[in-house]
Amino acid sequence: MRNTAKITTAVLVAGALTLGLSACGSGKESSSSSDYSGPLVVAASPVPHAEILNFIKKNLAKKAGLDLEVKEFQDYIVPNTATEDGSVDANYFQNQPYLDDFNKKRGTHIVPVVTVHLEPLGLYSHKVKSADALKSGATVAVPNDAVNEARALKLLASKGLITLKDGAGSEATPQDISKNPKNLKFKEVEAAQTPRSLDDVDAAVINGNYAISAGLKPAENALFLESATNNPYGNFLAVEKGNEKDPRVKKLAKLLTSPEVKKFIEDKYAGSVIPSF
Repeated sequence: MRNTAKITTAVLVAGALTLGLSACGSGKESSSSSDYSGPLVVAASPVPHAEILNFIKKNLAKKAGLDLEVKEFQDYIVPNTATEDGSVDANYFQNQPYLDDFNKKRGTHIVPVVTVHLEPLGLYSHKVKSADALKSGATVAVPNDAVNEARALKLLASKGLITLKDGAGSEATPQDISKNPKNLKFKEVEAAQTPRSLDDVDAAVINGNYAISAGLKPAENALFLESATNNPYGNFLAVEKGNEKDPRVKKLAKLLTSPEVKKFIEDKYAGSVIPSF
């Protein structure tokens, strides 16, 4: 019985250690050299992120010795959780204020590697040709996640449609509006759904990638766009902390900021996506 108990205890301890190592290995272990020989799997929003990555995969990766695999996601949550748990090696879809908020609220450890581009946030409408034409009491759709909602309100404030209270920062909500001369009403919807809301509201603030995916041309169709000057919302390649040293990540970072990619962005998106390098 004593021998059986010892064996059982040893098995349980070994099992616990294995589980513990597996849990840790989903993130930090991915930076071990044994993993560097496989493809670099990157989670990305379809437009423009996956398009940029697929341009690299088709035209630049082989010469650079990079095996690149692109996985597309429509939402802004799974790419980070998948990067954290090791399901993917990196992601490319987000900006610093969004990542800071995500890490804080979800306890993740995602860090930026290199900033690639800006997708200017814009106000769009199917019902009016200019922001001045919005009537009193008009309804404006805004993204419902904390960072993008605040970004949308700051955009509206920068164009004089509303005034925000002093100190309203990256988590501003409609409750932080101090002046609303047009008595605008706000409809909070998931960021990916804002283009679809255009038929139901008077105007909508839409993220650049979702605008492009919906067939809109930000540089042509937006009533106005946010400025690229000193803009903190540049989109970057990101990894779980500790994986910045992965040589595959370094290769991709270099390719993402290459002259070839800059030209691709400028030619394909014609000002709707702006290189940040």
